[in-house]
Amino acid sequence: MAGNDANVAAYGEMWQGGGKGHKSIVAVTLGTGVGGGIVIDGKLLVGTNGAGGEIGHMHIEDDETDACGCKNHGCLEQYTSATGITRLANRRLAKDDKPSVLRNGEVSAKTVFDAVKAGDELAIEVAQQFGEYLGKGLAIIAAVVDPEIFVIGGGVSKAGNVLFDYIRPAFQKYAFAACRNTEFALATLGNDAGIYGSAGLILN
Repeated sequence: MAGNDANVAAYGEMWQGGGKGHKSIVAVTLGTGVGGGIVIDGKLLVGTNGAGGEIGHMHIEDDETDACGCKNHGCLEQYTSATGITRLANRRLAKDDKPSVLRNGEVSAKTVFDAVKAGDELAIEVAQQFGEYLGKGLAIIAAVVDPEIFVIGGGVSKAGNVLFDYIRPAFQKYAFAACRNTEFALATLGNDAGIYGSAGLILN
């Protein structure tokens, strides 16, 4: 989800979802890609070219050799989307023979975080790497737009609050001091966020 659609969904999360009660939010969608929507003081941040909120294509890693879908290298999406988490896990599995339940079947964002919850050490390493990338990315965003709250949605968010155990430490490490109290919450509206956002924009 990108561009205006993501911003309308973010408005929905601000109005009636995980960001309810806040006027400045950044909604982050971790799905096949990474989308974002930004609402500041109750107003959508769309940008000159409609690219406001394209957080998945922030450059976050200098040493990446694989190209992102956008043709750049080292985008946030390459490490924190569902496919990005799978990439991190497969790279970690190929590094050595460390035991992991992830060697016994399908590797996906879901199986990684299921393994994290079960205490699998290799999966925890992957989650830490994921959290380092996303926490750093959100710290950069916070320094620019200073939201009250980040609302995390998309398929990866189904892992639940365990995500924040890995995102928050890196966010705290990299965030500008004035932004370190930024809140985190899970999205609650799912695919209905855009409908709520559209209704909220009309009503408000």
